[in-house]
Amino acid sequence: MNHRFTFADVPLVALPSGALYWPTERLLVVSDLHFGKSARLARRGGALLPPYETPATLERLEVDVGATGAVRVLCLGDSFDDSAAGEEMDEASRQKLLRLMAGRDWIWAEGNHDPEPGNSGGSHVAEFRLGPLTFRHIARPGAVAEVSGHYHPKARLAGQSVPCFLLSDPERLILPAYGTYAGGLDCAAPALAPFVGPAALAILTGRRCRAIPITGGIVPQTSCGAGG
Repeated sequence: MNHRFTFADVPLVALPSGALYWPTERLLVVSDLHFGKSARLARRGGALLPPYETPATLERLEVDVGATGAVRVLCLGDSFDDSAAGEEMDEASRQKLLRLMAGRDWIWAEGNHDPEPGNSGGSHVAEFRLGPLTFRHIARPGAVAEVSGHYHPKARLAGQSVPCFLLSDPERLILPAYGTYAGGLDCAAPALAPFVGPAALAILTGRRCRAIPITGGIVPQTSCGAGG
C-alpha cells in the first residue's frame, strides 16, 4: 500500500519498495541502487555475496516503472557501487536497464560512489531541480525543499530494522536505499541527528508504507504494530 503525502506543497507518493513518485510530473525517484556491490566487494577482497543484487534491483525497478507509468526516472546517486560497476554489469542486466530507459527521460545524479559519468546513457547531473524541489545525493546544511539519499535511513519497529523515508522536517526528505544489498543507517545514528526535528516522520517501507512519528531518531514503542 502506498503512502500519499505533501512535501513543500508538492503531492508525492511513497512506494513500499522505497521509490518516490511525483504523479503530476510522472517522475519516479530512486536512490542508492548500488549496482555491482557484490562484484566490488569481491574485487577488493571483501565479503563474498551472491551476485544477485543487480538483477533483483532491476526487477523491482521494472515493476515500479510499469505500475506508475513514469515517463521520467531520476536515480539519486550511488546508482553504481563504484566506477567499474557499469562496465562489469552482466549483459542480461544491461539489456534490461536499456529497455527500462528506452522512451523515458532517464537522469543519473552523481553520488559519492559514482561521481563520474559512465557509459550508461541518459543524462548525468550534479543535482536536479523541478518546481520547488531540489534533488541531490547528500543533504546540505540549510537546504530547503530538498530530496536526498545517501544515508539509507532505517527505523526500528517491533524489534526489526525497517528501511524508511525520513521526512525530517518541512524542508527535508531523505529516501531509503533502493538497492538489494545497500544496508542502512538507523535514524538514531549521530549522522542523522541534524535532520531529525521535533516533527520528524519515518515512512516505513515493506509490504505497505506507514508513517510513524520519531523522537530523537527512535520510533516510539507505543506506535508499533504488525510489520510495515
